[in-house]
Amino acid sequence: MSKRILVTGGAGFIGSFLVDKLVEIGHQVTIFDNLEPQVHQGGKKPKYLNTHAEFIQGDVRDYAAFKAALQHIDVVFHEAAAVGVGQSNYEIKRYTDVNVGGTANLLDIIINHKLPIKKILTTSSMTAYGEGMYHCKEHGDFKGTLRSWEQMEQKDWEIHCPKCNQTVSPLPTLETAPQPCNSVYALSKKSQEDLMLLFGQMYDIPVTTLRCFNVYGPRQSLSNPYTGVTAIFISRLKNHKSPVVYEDGEQSRDFVSVHDVVNALILAMDKSESNYKTCNIGGGRPTSINQVAVTLAKLMGSNIIPEISQTPRKNDIRHCFADISTAKNILRWVPKVSFESGMEELIDWSTGEPAADDFDKASRELKAKGII
Repeated sequence: MSKRILVTGGAGFIGSFLVDKLVEIGHQVTIFDNLEPQVHQGGKKPKYLNTHAEFIQGDVRDYAAFKAALQHIDVVFHEAAAVGVGQSNYEIKRYTDVNVGGTANLLDIIINHKLPIKKILTTSSMTAYGEGMYHCKEHGDFKGTLRSWEQMEQKDWEIHCPKCNQTVSPLPTLETAPQPCNSVYALSKKSQEDLMLLFGQMYDIPVTTLRCFNVYGPRQSLSNPYTGVTAIFISRLKNHKSPVVYEDGEQSRDFVSVHDVVNALILAMDKSESNYKTCNIGGGRPTSINQVAVTLAKLMGSNIIPEISQTPRKNDIRHCFADISTAKNILRWVPKVSFESGMEELIDWSTGEPAADDFDKASRELKAKGII
């Protein structure tokens, strides 16, 4: 049965692919997006924007505009967000206003204007976990904590057991792991998630949050130096510059294709078992940052090698990858796009895309703010 669906941030990276899929399976879709210039060059509509969806240019911080867009809607996918870990730590008001304030507007409008919304879904962030889970051969499993600045200045990159100080092994991270939050971005996304779940349970409006790990794929801005690491590295390589890798390059993350994220969102919309639940959405395996850079250079036919800076960044984590058993059990979801094929798709798409390399400018900004 066709639903009337609003996708906030529907012109963005995840949102636009979600819009395409929703239109394809027969839903009536409205996009609500402010065309943020840091994401969309010149604040212009992207060429990939689905012409079968209604487009409303508006900002989730604008209560009246948001209220108007929410009229006659059955399901909301709330994808609008300010994205960027490092930048969030000094653009505190903007990130909080968009991520927390925008979500507060959504929920306030729904309840105070008695809108008959049947379900709300959003993509949260694994950044709230901070460090992942670890295993010590002698003392068992434990949640990692941030390494001290003194430790990283000594180029001691790995996590150590808090009891015996031995180097430990990373483990998959479950949804029940503590979320200490080590950036304003992480805290804003956790607050968004908590607001949604509290609201949904209080008013019996089904809500699902998907805690995404490192999402990559086509349409992620190549000119935004605060976005995902794959896009940043491609931008560097397209400009014949080495990707800059912090620490020793062996820190790892969990990469998941945007297509797999969209599939999870569609499943979550249709499955009542997902109501009031949070699910990790990731590839379920760690990949080193150095391996990402090397793989991209190889696929692009470049002999440029990454620059391993041996430089720390404040509050960076060492390892975190997803335990995806909840998504498997509740959504019947598994990632289908392999890292290698996903990277090939990303490279193919990037060939004709502009890629202004503002990495050095962003690095200077981070240094000026004391982040690196």
